Amino acid sequence: MDILIVDDEKIIRDAVGQLAEDAGHYAEYAASGSRALEMLREAAFDLVILDLRIGAESGLDVLAEMQKRFPNVPVVLSTAAGNIATAVEAMRRGAMDFLEKPFTSAQLQLVLARAQKNRRLVQRVEELKGQVSSHAPEPTFTSENARVQKALGVLFRAAPTTASILILGESGVGKSMIARAVHQRSPRADKPFVTVNCPSLSKELLESELFGHTKGSFTGAVRDHWGKVKAAEGGTLFLDEIGELPLEIQPKLLRLLQDREYERVGENQSRTADVRMIAATNRDLAQAVKAGTFREDLYHRLNVITVEIPPLRDRPEDLMRFADEYLRFFGGQFGRAGQGFAPAAQRHLLAYSWPGNLRELRNSVERAVILATGPAIEPEDLPGALSGASDAAAAPGVPKAGDFISIDELETAHLRAILARTPSLTAAAEVLGIDQATLYRKRKRLNLDAEGASAASG
Repeated sequence: MDILIVDDEKIIRDAVGQLAEDAGHYAEYAASGSRALEMLREAAFDLVILDLRIGAESGLDVLAEMQKRFPNVPVVLSTAAGNIATAVEAMRRGAMDFLEKPFTSAQLQLVLARAQKNRRLVQRVEELKGQVSSHAPEPTFTSENARVQKALGVLFRAAPTTASILILGESGVGKSMIARAVHQRSPRADKPFVTVNCPSLSKELLESELFGHTKGSFTGAVRDHWGKVKAAEGGTLFLDEIGELPLEIQPKLLRLLQDREYERVGENQSRTADVRMIAATNRDLAQAVKAGTFREDLYHRLNVITVEIPPLRDRPEDLMRFADEYLRFFGGQFGRAGQGFAPAAQRHLLAYSWPGNLRELRNSVERAVILATGPAIEPEDLPGALSGASDAAAAPGVPKAGDFISIDELETAHLRAILARTPSLTAAAEVLGIDQATLYRKRKRLNLDAEGASAASG
């Protein structure tokens, strides 16, 4: 945590600050209430330790002003003249806790631990509020797809261990969602789950974001900063799209994995970290190693437990369940509960290849709920890529409506595409809007038996 210590005696400020930093926190100091209020306006702090008597100022008055201007910053009041009446008054005015001088290191650490636990609870509540107000629910962890079932089985068996995990898959398949599920099934579930989005920042800013920095270590570093590694202490550090991690930072991450040590930008002091590492990428890391853009030793350290999550187009048996979950959520959010998908709309959903996977599906369903005018989602309510011919039929070199070809050629191309992308003849027939007997006859007439063999086995 970033802690502001407010006391008019320097020796007290330094002593309390040293104890806080020994416990892994960062401390800054103010010798007066007015200076403390200025510092709170200039920067964010996670906790204030405030003396009851700061020169001629009353700590209770300063506390009241802090509560008025910065109501979300918890304050611990300390005093050498502690008594029950003072403690009660401090709590009444909004103090989170109370310390009586002289306090021991153990007493301070106990207060800091309570403050940190409270901070995590507040963060979790805010996170849940955000999910409820602006995001669709994450799909449940059940699947009819054998590959997904196998992958989840491996991950959930590894969850109670400290082994590093690497999740492979296209963008939007739910890698971050799965990483959080692993965290929630681990002994670290009550500790932080911290995400670092590797492609989002420049090399310099990403290094600072990950490991932290000291004041003055680069332009704009106006104060010390603890990075995501420190924020994830005791919990899980999730590195999203680690394939984009710059080569210059990779040795430092390797050291964190191997030795559990790191250094903030601008300092030479080694610090230890207790974090569980989960990484995800849509890149082929083995190929990146060959190309020289990813370190081989780092790859092997990450590649302890590795699973690949198949794209949505390869798991049509799950697609409609996900679509129905999103439909229920957005229908409730926009006051259109009870909507369903018309059969034609279902066929379009199943025929589409979903290059954006779950993320694209969620956005498509949200749009359809907003635009639908009837009790059911119709094809015209879906985005353009879904409401017309399938993307496979529109791909270069694939016959499509309007080409100078016969009906039989067009039908053959369409049947071949649907048979290749559905897990069974039942699913293929549902997409095509015909019964299985009709599909069987069409396959025979158009010599598509070979294409249908894999579907029939599903």
